[in-house]
Amino acid sequence: MHLLTDKRIFDEKQYMGHNRLSMIWRTVIALFCFVGYYWSENPKPVQVAIFRIGHYPALDIPHSGKIFFLLGMLIMLFSAMLTFILHTHTQVYSSYIIIDGFWTARRVKINLDTITHIRRSRYKKHIFRRAVYNLHSRGIIRFFTSGNEFIELKDSSGFTYRIGTQKAPELYHILKKQLRTLHSFNAH
Repeated sequence: MHLLTDKRIFDEKQYMGHNRLSMIWRTVIALFCFVGYYWSENPKPVQVAIFRIGHYPALDIPHSGKIFFLLGMLIMLFSAMLTFILHTHTQVYSSYIIIDGFWTARRVKINLDTITHIRRSRYKKHIFRRAVYNLHSRGIIRFFTSGNEFIELKDSSGFTYRIGTQKAPELYHILKKQLRTLHSFNAH
C-alpha cells in the first residue's frame, strides 16, 4: 500500500529533552558552571563541613565568573529547547510500522507480515539509559528515547526490534491485533 493512502492506527512522538541520562548530564554541567560563578564572586577560602575550599584560582582572568554564569544559562536554555526536538516518531499502519528519526536519520519500515513473535517488557531498573535510534547491537535493533517499557518484535529474517515507548500497553494491543489479522488473512 502507498504511505499516503494507508490509515494510521497508532502515533507516538518522543522528544530528545525527555531522556533522563541526558537531562542529568546537562544539569550536572550547568551546576558546575553556577558553582564556578559563585566561587568567582566569593574567592576567599571557605571551610565547608569536612573539606576546605581554597581561593578562586583564576583571580587574574577578568570576568571569568560571568563566563561561567553565561555558560550555565546557555546549557539550561539548550536543555529547554531539546524538549521540542523530535527524536523518534513511531507510526503503526495496517501492515507495517514506520519509525522516523530526527534530521538525517534514516526512516525504518518494519513489515508486519514478517513478524513471528511479539512481547512487551520493562527495562531494567536504572536511570542511566541513553537515547538511541536504529542502534544495531548484539543482534537487536534498538529505538529508545524515554519510558520504562518496550515492545520487542522478531521477524522471519532473524532481526529483533526493540522499540522503547511510553504507551506500551496501547502499542502492544494494536500490534497484537494487527498481527492476528494479518496472519489469519495469510493463512486463508
